[in-house]
Order: sequence, then C-alpha cells, then structure tokens
Amino acid sequence: MNIWPVVDMTATGRNIVRLRKQAGMTVRDLQDIFGFSNPQAIYKWQRGQAMPTIDNLVVLAAVLGVGLDDIIIVGDPFRVKSTA
Repeated sequence: MNIWPVVDMTATGRNIVRLRKQAGMTVRDLQDIFGFSNPQAIYKWQRGQAMPTIDNLVVLAAVLGVGLDDIIIVGDPFRVKSTA
C-alpha cells in the first residue's frame, strides 16, 4: 500500500480567507490583482469548491506574504494499492 497526501480543499479555502483577512485584503483586492472580471473564482477558492491553479497559487502566496505550504492544507492521506 502506498500513502499519498491529499489536499483538503475546504480547509484550504478557509485558510485562504484567514490569510487574506490577516493581510488586510478584500476579495475585490485579489480580484484586481489577478485581473479577474468578476470575483467568482476567488469565492470558489474560499468555499473549497475549486483550487487556484499553480501559477495563481504562486501569486497568491507572494501577495499574502506566505509560502505555498502556508496556503495548502493537507488532509487525511489517500491509500492506494501498490502495482509493483
């Protein structure tokens, strides 16, 4: 059995909200930084319905002044049967 980490999208979304507020930023601020025409993507990240793409995660980390590991929350490991 192999054990792989799994991103907890709901906890990561709550973490994005916490980090955004801690940085004193609004959803509108992030919308402007990313150049999104509407804030729906950011709201989906915050609700854990979607994850930012890797390039958006890199920008988000820089804007919030944290590392990628500070944004992403890893949940319970996923177990898979070894094929070897």
